[in-house]
Amino acid sequence: MRVLIADDHDLVREAIGAFLVAEGDCEVATAGTLAEALNLVKDQGVFDLVMLDYNMPGMNGLDGLQKMIAENQSNPVAIISGTTTKALAEEAISLGAAGFVPKTLGAKSMISAARFMAAGEIYAPFNFMQKKSEKSGDLLTDRELEVLHGICRGQSNKEIARDYNLHEATVKLHAKTLSRKLGAKNRTHAAMIARDRNLV
Repeated sequence: MRVLIADDHDLVREAIGAFLVAEGDCEVATAGTLAEALNLVKDQGVFDLVMLDYNMPGMNGLDGLQKMIAENQSNPVAIISGTTTKALAEEAISLGAAGFVPKTLGAKSMISAARFMAAGEIYAPFNFMQKKSEKSGDLLTDRELEVLHGICRGQSNKEIARDYNLHEATVKLHAKTLSRKLGAKNRTHAAMIARDRNLV
């Protein structure tokens, strides 16, 4: 498993890297900024998992996440952060992150999380990510619910983007994520599920 850890704190990079290398089948590369991380992917090819510090230079909030997802050819990219909030985790995952990992995780949990995400699953340390409400749609973020309303109105991604002042690519990501959360095969199926569960 090839993992890239990008964090501007040497100690954090070294600690997470040491956890993974100790497993024996992990090849770890490290970077201190988003620019360094993007260059590593360009030079060395895609990684099985990229872990990005939310607050390191170049990230500009979650913009860096989307740049890395594109550069890593949609292979798993996760956010690691010292400040863990439900809203931030939800936003990161809604934008395509493979997970949201607190830096406070212990060695075994960090290794498990990395393997989980590299296998294509989504990791977050909150029960709210696993709980699925048949009624309230509490799995969906506010932004995803807005996009879902647009889908139910039969709007295109471009029209939804215009209504909510979003980039069309962002709407597309939200539509993809909410469909996955609802277990929908496509937009029409998502709209049917939304109406069945009274989400709109």
